[in-house]
Amino acid sequence: MSKQIISADLVANHNSARQPALERDYASLGERLDRRGIAIDAIRDQVEKFGVAIPSWGVGTGGTRFARFPGPGEPRDIFDKIEDCAVISQLTQATPTVSLHIPWDKADPNRLKQAAARFGLGFDAMNSNTFSDAKDQKLSYKFGSLSHADAGTRRQAVEHNLECIEIGRIGDGSNFPGQVSFAKAFERYLDAMRQIYAGLPDDWRLFTEHKMYEPAFYSTVVQDWGTNYIIAKELGDKAFCLVDLGHHAPNVNIEMIVSRLIQFGKLGGFHFNDSKYGDDDLDAGSIDPYRLFLVFNELVDAELSGAKGFHPAHMLDQSHNVTDPIESLMLSAVEVQRAYAQALLVDRKALDGFQEANDALMATQTLKTAYRTDVEPILAMARLRTGGAIDPVAAYREAGYRAKVAAERPGVAGGGGGIV
Repeated sequence: MSKQIISADLVANHNSARQPALERDYASLGERLDRRGIAIDAIRDQVEKFGVAIPSWGVGTGGTRFARFPGPGEPRDIFDKIEDCAVISQLTQATPTVSLHIPWDKADPNRLKQAAARFGLGFDAMNSNTFSDAKDQKLSYKFGSLSHADAGTRRQAVEHNLECIEIGRIGDGSNFPGQVSFAKAFERYLDAMRQIYAGLPDDWRLFTEHKMYEPAFYSTVVQDWGTNYIIAKELGDKAFCLVDLGHHAPNVNIEMIVSRLIQFGKLGGFHFNDSKYGDDDLDAGSIDPYRLFLVFNELVDAELSGAKGFHPAHMLDQSHNVTDPIESLMLSAVEVQRAYAQALLVDRKALDGFQEANDALMATQTLKTAYRTDVEPILAMARLRTGGAIDPVAAYREAGYRAKVAAERPGVAGGGGGIV
């Protein structure tokens, strides 16, 4: 049996006080959904099986370009991070895997596997770091990595990515017009990625992630989904596009991008967050929950239609500057589940009919009917049935976990800008 960091008795007492009200709410929602021809238990069962990965770096406090204000009980290493991720998984029952970032999380692979197995956790995507310089790194990535003009620097970046395969976020570009040749930089990037692709095991997939800017501000090599799609097509059948919800220009139709990538078999997965001004600003669903729902509307449509090769990976990727990272990640996992559950409620037959009849008003109202449905009783019941907490944040605070780790882990002094 997996070890539980939060006392099982505490969770049980937490749930027992809330279960009668939840059962009434669940029955009431079930009755209303039944009138729409929807079986609430079937939706609950699908929600129970849905999971989203936690990034190891997400459990630390983030920062702006000006400053970072560490919170109490900051994780000291990957093993502290795994414990924090285990708390999120225990209380939400929605985050069964952890995504590692090398070299920050570099440790003996067997020890990592044992640490995760203690809590019933698995590992998700492996993320490389070629957007900043690591300690004792021979050559700098200041002017790029996989597209660097220097062959030695490119080789170093390739070797690092191959190391990650054995145990990406790729940040190349320019800050001034004329600094680099767009064509040469892209060709160097493709050449380097082909070397990495050649090292993939047969059962691995390679995800490339597009981003408008940062760390380069004039041009970024993989700046949009079109370039990302070209890369995936050029590399081969094991290469796919990763969609980060915070990596798009204002007013870009992200759900349409998702649809296109599904249609042509190149959707690899997601980094979920919400954005107001820049990249990965805020918790998933905190600014535009309707857009998150519209993204899942496309995902559920593909799932129900049996789209070929459709099995996207899901991960949270957000910065926590003024909140407890564990609380933010728990709520974000729940918001992603919420969007999934709401998308499962869409009347697909009615929607298809309105689309074919060019009835724009009723088509959009069909989506709104599903989106406006309060699915919280479904999410809470799924947590209760799988051993989680009806109210994860309340249970977390009752357990006093943050105070406990703050007493065990040395305080971290504030520093300059930049994420964890």
